[in-house]
Amino acid sequence: MVAALSAAATLIAVAALSAVGLLVRREVEVVRPRLMLDRYNAFGGYRGLCGFEKRGFFYVAERDGKWWLVDPLGCAFLSKGVNHVDPRGDWSPALGYSPYERAVRDRYGGFEAWVEETVVRLRSWGFNTIGSWSYEGLFDQMPYTVILDVMASYGFDWVSGRVPDVFSPEFEAHAERVAAEKCAPRARDPLLVGYFLDNELRWGPDWRSPRHLLDDFVKLPAASPGKREAARALLDAFGGDLGKLGAALGVQLRSLDDLLAYAGDLPAGGAFDEARRIFLRRFAERYFSVAASAVRRHDPNHLILGARFAGVPPREVLEAAADYVDVVTVNIYTWRPHDPPVEALRSVHRVTGKPVMVTEFSYKAMDSGLPNTKGAGEPVQTQRERAYLAARYALAVAELPFAVGYHWFQYMDQPAQGRFDGENSNFGLVKVDDEPWELLTRVFALVNSRAEEVHAGAVSASDVLAQVADLVKRG
Repeated sequence: MVAALSAAATLIAVAALSAVGLLVRREVEVVRPRLMLDRYNAFGGYRGLCGFEKRGFFYVAERDGKWWLVDPLGCAFLSKGVNHVDPRGDWSPALGYSPYERAVRDRYGGFEAWVEETVVRLRSWGFNTIGSWSYEGLFDQMPYTVILDVMASYGFDWVSGRVPDVFSPEFEAHAERVAAEKCAPRARDPLLVGYFLDNELRWGPDWRSPRHLLDDFVKLPAASPGKREAARALLDAFGGDLGKLGAALGVQLRSLDDLLAYAGDLPAGGAFDEARRIFLRRFAERYFSVAASAVRRHDPNHLILGARFAGVPPREVLEAAADYVDVVTVNIYTWRPHDPPVEALRSVHRVTGKPVMVTEFSYKAMDSGLPNTKGAGEPVQTQRERAYLAARYALAVAELPFAVGYHWFQYMDQPAQGRFDGENSNFGLVKVDDEPWELLTRVFALVNSRAEEVHAGAVSASDVLAQVADLVKRG
């Protein structure tokens, strides 16, 4: 396949913003296969809708009521991405190795040949973006994203949902270090679409914990900055009346020190729920302001692509994020009847006024032979169902005027024996032996090639879905 679709080096003159905001010119060698170049330019931008300002980097713009990403050459770009495109695959603790990596080494002898083949595959399937947790060897091949893990590397635990004290001054220093390390070296890279600040942070009760953040922070030591913010939120919710707050808690509070010493439970309802909302808003404001400011200082050229919310977070979080991010990103899966989450996405846009990108969606099928007992979403029975539902979801997103992309989770299936957290699902475009799921990838090739026309309103999603249905029926 690689020989038949050999990659060609294309010299592209791109405009890159200098550190002081002046336009300078440089040449960047972008290696990409000769695939669909009549429809897409070297960055994957849609040739049918160009004429936007050429800024040398990706940015967002609204035209005729539709939001778009715009590529460095000034053409409309919907980010059609894949997460975890990585030859190392998923490590399985039960096996003591990654079965996908073993297959890659057996098949290609090393990672370089895998990169060449994988870029051709992704392009031929209509994808144009390397998503989160992907191999850096792909980053000079096609547009890519970077996940910064600002809070994750500061103590947030994705598995347990443990949240660190972001009110500490040390969080500012930490965010600065992350941005200096990860953003500054990429500040002039035209292939970088933008940065995700984090992934699936906990903003309150979810699958990891039933507790609100305020309830957690009340239990911190009295001297911690987060405990002081928790006390302030409680006082504000009770109008500054310590006596009234103490009575509601069933304790005597004579001073702020007494409140700071309190580490008990908080009742539900009433002013305590208001305190929870106040605290959550301040927590989100603190997090997004610190993280985004650090990124902007070290890289003013690239997009901040949100924090990959796990579903729709509370309104307080969305409102805070809207002041700091360029795109709001959401990971959102489906359960029966597997309707695309268009109303949820509309609610995100209504609150924020920002363009929205789906950064995780997927389907898994029981005929894959994988357990599918752990991992988001509800399994379907067959690969035909899986392919059809994937197309319906992607087209429903593309049809939304404020949506600027969708990213599939993930490139390869997970090990049957489970990855680090036990997930063992048929999420991949390819199997653990690196063989593609042929029907799914053919369906994506069709859908991805029409997504921009659907978004622009030139083609209806229902017409494309009818073509998908025929393809799925034929197998």
